[in-house]
Amino acid sequence: MTTTTMHESDTPLDGLTLRAQGKVRDVYTVDEEYLLLVASDRISAFDCVLPTRITGKGAILTELSKFWFDRLKDLTPHHLVTTDVDEMPDIVRRHAARLRHRSMLVRRTKVFPIECVVRGYLAGSGWKDYQSTGAVCGHTLPAGLREADQLPEAIFTPATKAAKGHDENISERKMENIIGSEATKHLRETSLDLYARACEHAAACGIIIADTKFEFGTDTDGRTLLIDEVLTPDSSRFWDTTTYQAGTSPPSYDKQFVRDYLETLSWDKRPPAPELPPEIVQATVARYKQAYQLLTGNAAAL
Repeated sequence: MTTTTMHESDTPLDGLTLRAQGKVRDVYTVDEEYLLLVASDRISAFDCVLPTRITGKGAILTELSKFWFDRLKDLTPHHLVTTDVDEMPDIVRRHAARLRHRSMLVRRTKVFPIECVVRGYLAGSGWKDYQSTGAVCGHTLPAGLREADQLPEAIFTPATKAAKGHDENISERKMENIIGSEATKHLRETSLDLYARACEHAAACGIIIADTKFEFGTDTDGRTLLIDEVLTPDSSRFWDTTTYQAGTSPPSYDKQFVRDYLETLSWDKRPPAPELPPEIVQATVARYKQAYQLLTGNAAAL
């Protein structure tokens, strides 16, 4: 699979209105019904977009999301229409060379302003919260847990979506105050079901999904749809079942590798972020590719 490389410095797509630019994705308005999500090769860490591109990353995120949308579609409807540029409207197809393998035509939704995080293991900000309070987002956990320990059961730990800066872990009660109790219950149950199904598949592929985040929105018919990216190395923490060990930060197939490298520098985690050396870029690409290949069973080069 041959892909172009995209970064925030690339020129906008002529004829399409740039609606929003996230840390990784650029969102374009196609018409009143559809949006175009373009996954760049940008990578972020500690809420900063790094200046170095991870070549091919956007294609891996897109293809892996497509895989999961299809595999999980019986649990919840989703917003993906197609990832095939040749099936997209004329206004998109004129940019096929830039967009192939890294773009999704999706239905427009009213997005819930919540990150629906599910944790099956104690890691990341959950581990930090547990060390401070013995709880994560209102869930009191058993005493004596170690970093990377599997939790007695998966927990739903929502967070607010921040356009800039850090997302904030919140309780379900606060989530109810934002979107209502009925919507909160539906998103919690759906997120836990999606996580359980994904973990079952991943385990058979040699991967532990320690945690992940989902996003949802409602369409014009009032249906709740799974949106954005799904179970990628950017939105999840993937561990190798053969090297996993509780009490440490296990080797991962996700961008934790980049975070770990940045932690060795004297950088204060504020912009501008430092460049990544070639060996870190290459090792990151290899991890993303391996996650894709293990989970999908597709060994084709990306």
